[in-house]
Amino acid sequence: MSAKQLPLALRYPPDQRLDTFVAAPAGAIAQLRALAETPGGDWLYLAGPAGVGKTHLLLAACAAAESAGRRAAYLPLIAAAGRLRDALDALEGNDLLALDGLDAIAGTREDEIALFDAHNRARAAGAAVIYAGRDAPDGLALSLPDLRSRLSQCARIALAPLDDDGRAEVLRQRAQRRGLALDEAALDWLLKRVDRDLAGLTALLDRLDRASLAAQRRITVPFLKQTLDLQ
Repeated sequence: MSAKQLPLALRYPPDQRLDTFVAAPAGAIAQLRALAETPGGDWLYLAGPAGVGKTHLLLAACAAAESAGRRAAYLPLIAAAGRLRDALDALEGNDLLALDGLDAIAGTREDEIALFDAHNRARAAGAAVIYAGRDAPDGLALSLPDLRSRLSQCARIALAPLDDDGRAEVLRQRAQRRGLALDEAALDWLLKRVDRDLAGLTALLDRLDRASLAAQRRITVPFLKQTLDLQ
């Protein structure tokens, strides 16, 4: 079965949707939805450190585009570094491109030229692009000034790390969507003792979900102490 034939939930994880993103900057979800679902919106650039949800929003925008009957593609640039022209050529014809991790190709001139050319072709074709990087365009170690100029023309969404309340809400919502019984006391205990970014915490929640099902137990503080071997 090709990627085009896969159900939407398999291509883009159900947890990663625009309406499941917690504490987005004001107006950001509306901007992403408009660009994903209708032609002609402002191109977007998501900037922020690792673990703030850039990939979540890129995948969510692709899911929104496909739900609206448009063609979308997500590409982590680190996976195509050194051969970016071929990867981008293969994605031509999509209505929306979500390009993640610009840091991975910054400073590699051939990849930068390939991205610059793809940017211009997408503009000419009426396609939409969402970029994501740890730094804003001015902070990227780009060797091609024209590429920096093009990226700087995108509307920018700055993402910041969640505080403990925000991280707790993410885990609470994900647990609810799984039908997972997660005590509030257990959630508080977990956030105080496990020093992980949000991606690590959600992966840990998946592990706890499996352990809870296997043991047929609720996720309580004693269960966490036993499962994680923490006090």
